[in-house]
Amino acid sequence: MPTGAAASSRMLFNVGSTTACVRVFPPAYISFGQVKYGCRVAFQEAAKVSELGNGGFCFMPLSPSCRIRGRNNSANHKRSQARRVRDRPLSETNNRTGEDDKDNQTTVRDAQILVTAPEERLSVGDGSGLRSQGSSTETDASISEVQGIDENGASSGVPAERLAASNGYGESSGVNDLMLLVKEAEKNIRTLNQLRGRAVDELQSARDAKEDLLSQVEILKARLAQSEAKLESTARAREKAQLLEEEVDLLKSRLAQTEADSKAFTKLKEENKALQESLNSLQQSGGKGILETKYQNSLDEVNSLRVHLADAQAEIAKFSKGPGRERAGLQEYIAGLENKIADMERQLAEANINSAELDSLKVEGMSLHEEAAALRIKLAGRSDNTLLSLAGGDTDDQSLHRQVETLQSMLARAMAEKDALTRVHSENVQLREQVELLEERIRESDAEIHAQLQIYTAEVEAFQASLDDLKSGNEVNVVQVPVGEMPWDFWSGLLLRIDALMLGDLLNQEDAKELQLMAWQRDKRLRDVYVNHEDENDEGLAGKFMDLIQPKRRPGIYVIHIAAEMAPVAKVGGLGDVLTGLSRSLQRKGHLVEAILPKYDCMDYSRIVNLKELDLELHSTFDGQIHKNKVWCGIVEGLPVYFIEPLHPAKFFWRGQFYSEPDDFRRFTYFCRAAMEFILQSGKRPDIIHSHDWQTAVVAPLYWDIYVPLGLDSARLAFTCHNFEYQGAENSGAIAACGLSARDLMRPDRMQDNSFHNKINLLKGGIVFSNVVTTVSPTYAQEVLRPEGGKGLHGTLGVHSKKFFGVLNGIDEEVWDPSTDVLLDYQYSAEDIDGKFINKQKLRERLGLASQGDDEKRPLVGCVTRLVPQKGVHLIRHSIYRTLEKGGQFILLGSSPVPQIQHEFEDIARQFEKHPQIRLVLKYDEALSHSIYAASDIFVIPSIFEPCGLTQMISMRYGTIPVVRRTGGLADSVFDVDDERNPEEKKNGFVFDDPNEGSLNWGLDRALDYYTQRPEWWQDLVKKAMLMDFTWDASADQYVELYKQVLSKTKV
Repeated sequence: MPTGAAASSRMLFNVGSTTACVRVFPPAYISFGQVKYGCRVAFQEAAKVSELGNGGFCFMPLSPSCRIRGRNNSANHKRSQARRVRDRPLSETNNRTGEDDKDNQTTVRDAQILVTAPEERLSVGDGSGLRSQGSSTETDASISEVQGIDENGASSGVPAERLAASNGYGESSGVNDLMLLVKEAEKNIRTLNQLRGRAVDELQSARDAKEDLLSQVEILKARLAQSEAKLESTARAREKAQLLEEEVDLLKSRLAQTEADSKAFTKLKEENKALQESLNSLQQSGGKGILETKYQNSLDEVNSLRVHLADAQAEIAKFSKGPGRERAGLQEYIAGLENKIADMERQLAEANINSAELDSLKVEGMSLHEEAAALRIKLAGRSDNTLLSLAGGDTDDQSLHRQVETLQSMLARAMAEKDALTRVHSENVQLREQVELLEERIRESDAEIHAQLQIYTAEVEAFQASLDDLKSGNEVNVVQVPVGEMPWDFWSGLLLRIDALMLGDLLNQEDAKELQLMAWQRDKRLRDVYVNHEDENDEGLAGKFMDLIQPKRRPGIYVIHIAAEMAPVAKVGGLGDVLTGLSRSLQRKGHLVEAILPKYDCMDYSRIVNLKELDLELHSTFDGQIHKNKVWCGIVEGLPVYFIEPLHPAKFFWRGQFYSEPDDFRRFTYFCRAAMEFILQSGKRPDIIHSHDWQTAVVAPLYWDIYVPLGLDSARLAFTCHNFEYQGAENSGAIAACGLSARDLMRPDRMQDNSFHNKINLLKGGIVFSNVVTTVSPTYAQEVLRPEGGKGLHGTLGVHSKKFFGVLNGIDEEVWDPSTDVLLDYQYSAEDIDGKFINKQKLRERLGLASQGDDEKRPLVGCVTRLVPQKGVHLIRHSIYRTLEKGGQFILLGSSPVPQIQHEFEDIARQFEKHPQIRLVLKYDEALSHSIYAASDIFVIPSIFEPCGLTQMISMRYGTIPVVRRTGGLADSVFDVDDERNPEEKKNGFVFDDPNEGSLNWGLDRALDYYTQRPEWWQDLVKKAMLMDFTWDASADQYVELYKQVLSKTKV
């Protein structure tokens, strides 16, 4: 036993139903749970209680600061005892008390549990720290075993003699004091447990009540939100009603105007008829005497009026100085006049009934609007009341219940408002029905007026022709129409039907060729057979055609175009317009023209007539494998067109766009191989195969390397480059996919790129392997022979310069004609240009530009373009601000594929979003482009380079004077009005030379000054520009001449 152990003893004492063992250290120290504390302990201040698993309590260790000096002990003795106790090891204490480490750890752990539960602390006496472990069961407060006492009161590992010795010591005063304190603590603990149980129950009840109230509040909030949503819906319904009322006003005004126009037209027609009858009667009765009689009657009426006037003046004079009788008579006369005025006012009131009805509708709309505002105010008040009720929800249950009742009453009123909303909805339905009735009346009126106008026009313009038709009483049969007047759609459809019969093995290639020759010659017999037997099955029609076959001579040149674009079905830039315009012009000159295009998923299929799939299995080679293709045919702008749809897994032309795909090289080389395979398998023998731009440039090497050996050797090859900026360069191995040999073609004199020698250049292949090469203007043809214009191909063009030509593009004047353009607000022509100003005012109103007062005289500058560096975007930007500085208005239509440029112009558009003089529309809009061409006075085209350009030709066709930079096709079509070197008949615009702001100012300022200072001269310039010939006729003649030249030569 360690030193000092004999000085201690044990004693038992009861606390409630539990017996506790206490070790006593003489003279003043005792031990609870292995750690020594002073005997004089104020339990209300220092006891720490931990709940045990057996439902009792134990005293936990106190801090050393709680040691209290015992009575009747000297200071020295106390210090020695304290030192002895403090320095004794914990293990020694365990051995002396018979407790193991596990019990010690449990006691310490229980103490930690008590410390970590501060929220359950309850004050005892003057603030001692007594902690409960959350048990709500009321038990007697007792002190459980601390040092080895089990539940039955037996000692665990403590000898009986030591317990007996402890009883002798229990009679000391220190132990008595300790027992009194323990009993007091037991009583306090019992009381606190009871109070705690009641408090826990009350707290739980309060929490449950609070949760119920909060749930009710949430429900009321949801109902309030529903009411608010319904009121907002009511407000929107009121707004819709207001809009419907405005529409009714507009429709009624339109109806009134339409009825007035109809009455005026009817009256005019009746007057015309009356005049015609009068004229006939005069002619029949020698109306000279009648006219003289009418003239004399008119003179008599005039004299009578003069007499009445003199009498009236005399009456006035009498009134001014006569007696009361005369004055009374005049008053009666005035009263009669007032009665007449009253009658007129009544008539006027009857005429204004519709106006009064409209005013009543407006008043009703205003009352609805005020009612919606009142509902919003009531809803706001309800929201405030609800918030106040929620704020006091946790403190006053009675207030919450009252608020619940209030909200329920509000909900009832909201339901009533819902019924009101239903009534408003029914009123809206009635208004819509009224609008539909008015629209129906307007449509009927418009139809009636339109029919009357047609009848009147027919009577005036074609009276004699109508008489002949009535006399004959027979409709003109198609067979009676002269062959030369048959539309091209008919002949194109006939050619497609012949091809279908051939592909269906009902006609052999030679028979089909003979029939095509007859169609080219527009043979009357072929026309008659096709018209009479068009509805028969293919076998019957083929039999009829066989009867007509005779050897025929080709009337013209058979041309097949292979291209990536064709207006209007697949158009991105000028290529589509050129292909359609050139082909139509060649067709009108008697040549057979066909086109082959990819079948894009994003084409405008509405512009294709009789689109159908051919019964043909077309197989083509790509990547060393055989792939199937579908072939479709249709008529576009009167031209027969074939569309190739690849059934390749990559879905080459089902991408939602024409270009800008990462595999464009593969897409278009596949298409070219399939197109050549179609020409071969269909047995076509064209004279010219004409390909365009890099997308179809590989047609030329494919023709010579693959298809001539297969027997397709009748054609010569033409190639047109529309822009040398885009060349289709790719790694050399990519060309092998379409069946060509990269090893044979990767040579400087063939298809090896001039700048990157490891790449193959498709555009270069088109130049090298074609018989004739063209570009789109003579000036551009000269520019690309120089390094800065040829983009690396100037050397190749120089080698092949003898077959390289520049042919200026044209425009299709049937499409671009202001006198027939249905997209314009008002058609006009060079003979009557007043409609141009009407279109200008309409466009200003549509885009929100100023159009009244002095703004009406401002010049309007337009620009329709793609915003790419080639088009001089920095000069376009400068022209906006320069036009504004010079007092003009500016409209820009276009977008950019370059994000930086697009964002820059979007910033400018936001800057001028509501400006009265500037408007930017950053998208492509076909209808708006027509309006801008027609409405603008000046058109800006400041291109850095421009192969041809069509906008300057279109603008002049619409009487808009161009301001251009001298480059490419702009230099070949626009001639400066101040340049004396130009013939007077060619002067049609303003030209500047350098691509900088100063040079642009020189051209644009002159145009603006001429417009404002010389209006009559400007009108003459507009008329001259509109009469300029920019049709395809001259250009098509040049192409025909080039075709004939290559056809007359031997094959290369």
